[in-house]
Amino acid sequence: MKRRDFITKATVGAAAGAAVTAAPYVAAATPTVRWRMAASWPTSLDTIFSGAKLIADRVSELTGGKFQIRTYAAGELVGGLQVFDAVQQGTVEAGHTASYYYIGKNPSLAFDTTLPFGFNTRQQNAWMYHGGGNELVNKEVFSDFGIISLPGGNTTCQMGGWFRKEVPNLAALKGIKMRIPGFGGKVMATMGVNVQTLAAPEIYPALERGVIDATEWVGPYDDEKLGFYQVAKNYYAPSWWEPNAQLSVYFNRKAYDKLPKEYQQALHTASAEANLRMIAHYDAVNPPALARLLAKGVKLHTFSDDIMTEAQKNAFAIYEDLASKDKTWNKVYTPWKKFRDMEYAWFNVAEQGFAKFAFPTVSQDKL
Repeated sequence: MKRRDFITKATVGAAAGAAVTAAPYVAAATPTVRWRMAASWPTSLDTIFSGAKLIADRVSELTGGKFQIRTYAAGELVGGLQVFDAVQQGTVEAGHTASYYYIGKNPSLAFDTTLPFGFNTRQQNAWMYHGGGNELVNKEVFSDFGIISLPGGNTTCQMGGWFRKEVPNLAALKGIKMRIPGFGGKVMATMGVNVQTLAAPEIYPALERGVIDATEWVGPYDDEKLGFYQVAKNYYAPSWWEPNAQLSVYFNRKAYDKLPKEYQQALHTASAEANLRMIAHYDAVNPPALARLLAKGVKLHTFSDDIMTEAQKNAFAIYEDLASKDKTWNKVYTPWKKFRDMEYAWFNVAEQGFAKFAFPTVSQDKL
């Protein structure tokens, strides 16, 4: 199958797939296939891990049980940050992960997840499904690694993280030791933050012992599970570095190409459903989780305007510098930025116009 033909079908199939409830016709002669999927998440982070599990379950249902995918949590087959390599090398046929973990391989992988001051969740979906984003990242980036990527979940806009002491302004960030990966870490470093990269199990003990002063993770529901509020009471919003965080489903291209077309379509349909359901799940579980955290003495803060302004300026300075040096980055960044600016202008008219009036009319004591 030609690459462009595949991407077009994948994008259309994924966008429509979330609405499909009946199993597609599967010919009696189709083979029994068994795949393995490695995830970057522990099972304890149930909202994220359930995305991988949903894909496996739905593919089985859509193929009458003939296409089975067994899911493995982080560390069961490969480490949580080794999913990309495992899929590329064919150690597993599929993976569920976040592409920005692997920007050391190619910085443009970040577009498949999020960028500081980039899209919100709906805008990310608009770009991926209808703005050519999924086609673009597959053609320009993933094709070099023999991987096919589809949206497979989203944490929605994340929180700005946990701080042992308040950071009321830009000057207060200087010298702070913070666990924050990816481009968010690159931007924080330009503002004097001592950036650390730690795996999930290492974060709490490092925060408790004072090895780090702050950390970011996801949002109230997942953060509560990891217990950060016990040692850092200052909870900041928003995560300007992750206004959305798309999770992706990877398929080894050689393994994918061997599948009957019905099985391929089942993968697109299941991935799109996982993307839709995870978004809805987070929107349902985060508000009561935040209420529980506030009841435990957590102090909610908003990043100051000078922090936000400096971060945005420095983020786009990094992007523009990369665009002048990296051909692949520039090929993705140029249409990404054009689509972003158009989406921002539209959301400012409709969504922001409503939100500025309506949201503040409900006080935080409703949490």
